[in-house]
Order: sequence, then structure tokens, then C-alpha cells
Amino acid sequence: MKKFIIEDDFWALFPNARIGVVVCHGIDNGIKDAEKYTEMLRNSEQEALNYLKEAEFSSNNVVKVWREAFQKFKTKKGARSSIEALLKRVYNGNQIGSINPLVDIYNGISLKYALPCGGEDIDTFAGDIRLTKASGDEDFITLGTDKSEPPYEGEIIYKDDTGAICRCWNWRESVRTMLTENTKHALLCIELIDEERTEAFEKALKALATAVKADLGGDCKAMILDIDNKEVVIG
Repeated sequence: MKKFIIEDDFWALFPNARIGVVVCHGIDNGIKDAEKYTEMLRNSEQEALNYLKEAEFSSNNVVKVWREAFQKFKTKKGARSSIEALLKRVYNGNQIGSINPLVDIYNGISLKYALPCGGEDIDTFAGDIRLTKASGDEDFITLGTDKSEPPYEGEIIYKDDTGAICRCWNWRESVRTMLTENTKHALLCIELIDEERTEAFEKALKALATAVKADLGGDCKAMILDIDNKEVVIG
């Protein structure tokens, strides 16, 4: 059985973090109604603007908390959290493109609640997946390149027995494990570091599980990992 495990070296840096997990099995991620997801993304983009009231983009709290978090570990120069990248595009008046239902759903939830969301194909994992500090020699190839760019030693990453799955916590994901239209079993995550936003986090997790189940079928189970609950069976 494969597990998702959050290791102690992560908790040493972020003892109050909470990671929301949706484990999906038997889903159909084929594109059936592209217009539906495009409309959903446009609506979520509008809602995201509610989090960007400060004139200076980086002064908005939903951006600021993640910049501060990224200062606690070694990161690639210019690396930003996934939610900052999405919000920056909206802030600049650019639309989020449709990719496939699972990615569109989690991008929509991410924007609506201003929280980092991501997902990977469970069938591509080699052994357990771990949120941990990198040793620095993990293989990692991201979209748009065929060259491996391993993480820095001490960088927070998601990884399995083959290599890194996502670098700089939630900055860039590996092509090897990304969600596609053929994905049948998926691990989706929502990440919280701002305890004042716990209610929004819990609503986002529920909304994510509900949307995937309603649109893609299968079985979807949501749960929350924290320092007292560090692992879960995913398949």
C-alpha cells in the first residue's frame, strides 16, 4: 500500500501547518465540457481579486505569508508559491488557461480560497510519497525541459523513491507524476500555514472533494494531516 507521509524535518520548520488531502480513485478525467471549466476559472479569477486589496501585490496577506514561509528553507532564486503565481496572473489581468478537469478544478479552488492546491497521479508514484527536506540528489524534470534539475539540499519537496515530485514545496511539479486526461487515481493537496485561515482551508478542502466527486465520479476521500497525524494510505 502506498502512503503519503509528512516527515519530521518538515514539521520542525512548520509545526502549525495543515495539509488537506483528497485521495481520488476510479475517476474519469477526460475532457467532456471544456466551456464549463473555462467559465469556472473566470468566476474564480473574479473571486481571487477580493484577496488583492493592497496596492503593492506582495503586501497582500495571502502572498506575504508564503513569501515568509519560503524564507525558511533553501529555494531556487525567484521561486514563488503556486498560489502567488496564480494570483499574480489575475492581478496582472491575465486569464488562467484550461488544462484538464482535475487541474482546472484545483486551480479554481485555489483561486477562490487563495490557498495553494496541487495534484499528482498516484499510479506514477514509486513507493510512498513524502513531504520532506531534500537530500539534494533527487532527479527532477519539469514541464518544458528534458534536463534534470535536482533540488537544493534542505529544500522542502514532495518526493518518492524515484525522485522529486514537486520542488520548493509547491513551486514546480515533475512531468513524471503530473495529472493527465488518463489519470484514474489522484492525490490532491491543499496547504495551510496561516492558522487564521483555518475555516477557509476546511471549506476549500470540502469544496475540492465535492467538485471532483460530482464531476469525475469515483471515490474521493478528504482528510487533514498535521503534526499529530502525519501519514495516510493513498492506494
